[in-house]
Amino acid sequence: MGQLSRFGLFKRLSKPDFKRLRNRDNLYSLTMVVLSVILIFIPTGFEERLPANASQVEGLVLEVDNTQVAHFGVITEGTQTLMVKVLGGAFQDEVIEVSNTLLGKMELDELYDVNDRMFLVINTDANGEFIAATARGHYRINIEIILFSIFALFLIIFARGTGAKALLSFIFTALMIWKIMLPFILNGYNPILLSLGVVTVLNAAIIYLVGGLNKKGTVAFLGALLGIWLTCGLALIFGPMLHVHGAVRPFAETLLYTGYSHLDITNIFLAGIFIASSGAVMDLAMDVSSAMNEVIHKKPEISFKEAIGSGFAVGRAVVGTMVTTLLLAYSSTYFTMLMVFMAHGVPLANIFNMNYVAAEFLNIIVGSFGLVTVAPFTALAGGLIYVKWKRRQAIAQ
Repeated sequence: MGQLSRFGLFKRLSKPDFKRLRNRDNLYSLTMVVLSVILIFIPTGFEERLPANASQVEGLVLEVDNTQVAHFGVITEGTQTLMVKVLGGAFQDEVIEVSNTLLGKMELDELYDVNDRMFLVINTDANGEFIAATARGHYRINIEIILFSIFALFLIIFARGTGAKALLSFIFTALMIWKIMLPFILNGYNPILLSLGVVTVLNAAIIYLVGGLNKKGTVAFLGALLGIWLTCGLALIFGPMLHVHGAVRPFAETLLYTGYSHLDITNIFLAGIFIASSGAVMDLAMDVSSAMNEVIHKKPEISFKEAIGSGFAVGRAVVGTMVTTLLLAYSSTYFTMLMVFMAHGVPLANIFNMNYVAAEFLNIIVGSFGLVTVAPFTALAGGLIYVKWKRRQAIAQ
């Protein structure tokens, strides 16, 4: 409530009006909770599958035998033999032998030491007797749970009610992607239309959840939606012009080889462009909408032109850092690739002409273009809703 008072909302609203709005926002938050719970129980149609008579458990490495492991520079090949204590399941507390085959691929191989915790797949026969166990990497799930819990706790402590809503929007977004978008794309639905629909739903859900069911949320929603649609259109226009295809993304080709050759991986890649920038677009739209809302509250007689000018001024201040944020976020994942090119003296013209570099260039520039345009879109929507709509109401009364 202190935050609301600081922005002058108590001065603007009578107690009954404020209570009505707060009840409406609380009802909306409860609806989002219910929808999230429903999403949890919706089957994806691609349920988890393990080999027959197999189970996954955590294990503790007690002994390591590296006599069959060979090192060739930075590459390691061979087989580690491990004695592992099972920490769960039907074989809990038993010590079993586990083979860890190293393929010589650093991105896939994992070496274990004594006292490491590992993820195991244990295979049994029809009678439940142990056959063999396979290493599936270091056990990380507990650390991931702890890290997410700390994040959620700090978010709620710092932002309180708004933090709880932000956490709910985070969970809802993850569920929409995992339960709706990915399964439907795997089932052959158009990736562009499906992703655009999902992002539109997320745009409304997140903005109205965090910003409230009010004019401020509506202005931010419209501005962000127009920015996302523009980003989608630019991706569809310039993607084919650059002759960039979806195989530039990790595991895209693997997906085709595993029985999904019917998928349009290029459209999946293009959909990823506006999905990736949508979060920053929503953020900027909310910044501009909130600033315009406060300006118009302080100066109710402001003209339509002045209101839009205020929105433009706020947008210009934020866009500069936002665009750089996208550049850093996207390019950081390709530092090693860029260092390889630099180390071998590859000319810049050759680098920018490579398909995967062109793909990232498209990703960064089109996403940044959406950010640049969302500020004027939001400012225009704010002028229409905050000023024009307000004056029409005053005239009608």
